[in-house]
Amino acid sequence: MASRLNPYISFAGNARQALEFYKDVFGGGLVLNTYANFGAPDSPDADKIMHGMLETDGGFTLMGADSPSGMESTPGDNISVSLSGDDADELRGYWEKLSDGGTVAVPLEKQMWGDEFGMCVDRFGITWMVNIGSQA
Repeated sequence: MASRLNPYISFAGNARQALEFYKDVFGGGLVLNTYANFGAPDSPDADKIMHGMLETDGGFTLMGADSPSGMESTPGDNISVSLSGDDADELRGYWEKLSDGGTVAVPLEKQMWGDEFGMCVDRFGITWMVNIGSQA
């Protein structure tokens, strides 16, 4: 899979409804995973969306999730950019450049869902998420 860049929207507890709405608008296939699906069944956020992805027949990809408890979510300031794929060298190179001079919120490392993932805010205040798909 080639690397791809797409928007990632954070929601304040209504990601399921929002992403289902966008599916009605754009069509396509929607996959929703809760925090419980990813290994946190006892979390107060267990039923919230940890990761949702809409892929349309027209080639659009829109991702989104509910902000976890304790994390502020402000509409208008709730969009990140996601880079994902399986070319680890390419994506690590992007990560190094994007995080240089910025702030690392989540180090790029293996996560509970099996992929390598990291999140940073670049020197211009833009949030970036990098996900390297596992090659299991």
